[in-house]
Amino acid sequence: MNAWSIILRSLAAIALFAYPAIVYFGMSSGSPRQVSLVLLLVIAPALILRLRKSSHQAMRSLAAVPLTIIAILGLAALLDASNYILATPVAANVVLLIAFGSTLRRGKPDQRVMPMIERFARLQKKDLTPDMQAWCRMWTWLWCAFFLANGTTALLLAMWATMKWWALYNGLICYGLMGVMFATEWLLRRRRFPEIRQPKAAR
Repeated sequence: MNAWSIILRSLAAIALFAYPAIVYFGMSSGSPRQVSLVLLLVIAPALILRLRKSSHQAMRSLAAVPLTIIAILGLAALLDASNYILATPVAANVVLLIAFGSTLRRGKPDQRVMPMIERFARLQKKDLTPDMQAWCRMWTWLWCAFFLANGTTALLLAMWATMKWWALYNGLICYGLMGVMFATEWLLRRRRFPEIRQPKAAR
């Protein structure tokens, strides 16, 4: 990975994490078009680069999220409309809900559909027991519920709340809730499957 790639990815990660704060301060001093163009210039190159180099199935299946963000920011810049910028968190949650939910279908008996959380789990552990597979399916359902609730909250804030409350929730509270989800799953998984945290015996 060269230096430019690292810089682009770092800038994109910072911009995505600070997206609500950038919108909040940007909208107070500039137009929606200016804010959208700045975000596009920072985010788009790194996201496209990451998508091109992504090889894991779990990562490729989430490609619609950054593409959706780029498309909405493009519309906001073209139409100079703030509504599109505020709708970005809603769209991201809808896309994630569809991506996770689509992996929960049972499929044909000879063509098992792998739940999204299981796809990520297999990046670290190739062989999963039936109990672990059931655990991954359950947590895929829980993440679907989270995306539904989070997206609904973001929509209500975009429609009726002030910019301050929109930025506070989407830029701080929702990240805290996601952290709670990750931490809860990690703690419960280690308790449910203690063999995961035990080192392999030396041969």
